[in-house]
Amino acid sequence: MPNKAFLEITNVCNLSCPFCHGTKRKAGFMTVDEFRLAAKRLRPFADYLYFHLLGEPLLHPELETFFNISAELGFQNIITTNGTLLKEREEVLLNAKALRKVSISLHCYEVNAMGMSLDDYLLQCFSFCRKAAAQGMIAVMRLWNHGGSDALNARILQKMHDYFPGEWKQLHSGFMLAEKTFLEWGELFAWPDMNADDFGANHSCYGLRDQVGVLCDGTVVPCCLDAEGDIALGNIFETDIETILQSPRVKAMKKAFEMRNVTEPLCRRCGYASVKRR
Repeated sequence: MPNKAFLEITNVCNLSCPFCHGTKRKAGFMTVDEFRLAAKRLRPFADYLYFHLLGEPLLHPELETFFNISAELGFQNIITTNGTLLKEREEVLLNAKALRKVSISLHCYEVNAMGMSLDDYLLQCFSFCRKAAAQGMIAVMRLWNHGGSDALNARILQKMHDYFPGEWKQLHSGFMLAEKTFLEWGELFAWPDMNADDFGANHSCYGLRDQVGVLCDGTVVPCCLDAEGDIALGNIFETDIETILQSPRVKAMKKAFEMRNVTEPLCRRCGYASVKRR
């Protein structure tokens, strides 16, 4: 049973990062009624609700309402942001019901002109993390750029050490900087794309086993990396999730992942799976 649901409340972003797949889909923002219906239908299958797949969720004007609906349904909420709007949406985030974790993608600064200095951007992110942790939230800063754009990493780390002094506790994925405050490392990977090279069938995936994704138009996809909805399994605005996940195609995909004999063309072109297989 999936335990994570990635619900894309918007596919619009205020940045353009080359390491992000982006989308050719029509720009959209999920309405309150659409969110309520999708979240209600996802609830029996997931405890953790992620407010993104693509897009910058802090852009959504109904974010506070979405948090309230999700909390009423009993979800633990998780949000990933590029951090540029943290100061503007800080009150909404810090007062959000059932917001378990906020992840900030610091590596976005490297490849975008943001209209603010790196120091100001980092201070905004660091300050938010401290406030969030003080309220019991998990605050994660992510540098998913090993093997790619990482020229600013040394400077970012120095600023981070200055703001979070003392000895950091090393973890398998990075460091614990302070109580409920973390730095995570990650290696750059190529998003699955139908025009990419075929990496072969010998890999597995968490898609449909511990996660499911829903695009902002309601399209259900197997994982958080199907940026274009190439594996469209149904539409959650039209069909309950139980029916969608019992379809022959879903059952075949899950079996293929278990047997490490992937058949879906998009999954065979997943750079994330290729990196993890090494």
